[in-house]
Amino acid sequence: MNSQTSAADSPIPLLDLRAEWAAIGAEIRAALDRVFASQQFILGPEGEALEREIAQLCESQASGSQFSAPPFAVGVASGTDALTLALHAAGVGPGDEVIVPAFTFIATAGAVSSLGARPVFADIEPGTFAIDPARIEERITPRTGAIVAVHLFGLPANMEPILALAARREIPVIEDNAQSLGARYRGRAAGTLGAFGCLSFYPSKNLGAFGDAGMILTASAAAAERLRALRNHGETSRYISAERGWNSRLDEIQAAVLRVKLRHLAQWTAARRAVASAYNAALGGVPGIHTPQSPAGAEHVYSVYTIRVEGSSAERRDRVRQHLASRGISSVVYYPVPLHLQPLYSATVPGRGALPESERAANEVLSLPIYPGLTEAQIARVARAVAEAARA
Repeated sequence: MNSQTSAADSPIPLLDLRAEWAAIGAEIRAALDRVFASQQFILGPEGEALEREIAQLCESQASGSQFSAPPFAVGVASGTDALTLALHAAGVGPGDEVIVPAFTFIATAGAVSSLGARPVFADIEPGTFAIDPARIEERITPRTGAIVAVHLFGLPANMEPILALAARREIPVIEDNAQSLGARYRGRAAGTLGAFGCLSFYPSKNLGAFGDAGMILTASAAAAERLRALRNHGETSRYISAERGWNSRLDEIQAAVLRVKLRHLAQWTAARRAVASAYNAALGGVPGIHTPQSPAGAEHVYSVYTIRVEGSSAERRDRVRQHLASRGISSVVYYPVPLHLQPLYSATVPGRGALPESERAANEVLSLPIYPGLTEAQIARVARAVAEAARA
């Protein structure tokens, strides 16, 4: 087998972190050596620097003068903890209700449940996979303590009507920005529009750590100060706790890794957008295949490239996925079961048929390989395999 044939048949992963390591491994080793030499591993200078740099990134992404200063950023141990602490800081507690989209990762609702509150599921917009603003108001009750808008797959939710509704009803909005760091909505960085923005640095994110890590964004200095206490057992000063807190500190190793990767994020985002553009061009005319949308005013970062395979059930989508696998191409379904049908919640919320767009999305979505370094030949190979399966 010659090298050309070998390359043509070689597996295409969903995400190639090995290639990323090959490109920047020396930079990361130097950063880790700096941490190891310092022997300071918790709440140190790397974490503080990362907080400043993420805040500055979000400020620099805003057009005009919408920010008078960078937002505050508070590092925590995971994206899930970011959601939990943000909800708690927003006043959510036992007996409250929090409106969340039904089509997202379980952590969004799980953070609500962990505080003794109840997630109330709303349906999504079919084009963006984000919570439908028109479905939110009908779910508001006197117990509603917050609304969570998820910026899914790298695309911001339609925040203007959500924020307007929330302001009228005096309900805080939490942005689950775990998948969309770098995305913008009408000139503002996703994660900086609501009361709190929650980031995840899970390794597969577009800015991924070497383990779990997260961050919370807020425009409020007082809220940031409280969050810094909450993440460290509620301590307001050494060994003095004013309230119950968490052990949720972003460690120095993860912060050092993320600081290195952050320097490359703009280049990686441009590469992801180029891959997405090539996919869009190749798949745009394939019958039954719907490529991702980017509504006016929303800037997609394509942390995940998700198509829809039109069908009345998951069968057609699954056939496409099986065909890709037979060609050595990885794909994944984010997410096969909407939250209102999860065993965790199915006994307490309306069942199948209650949220049709979320259920339809779960049957149709398929995420394709996307990462910096994906070649034109690999993109063409993926698109060709999708088209073959769709037309079969």
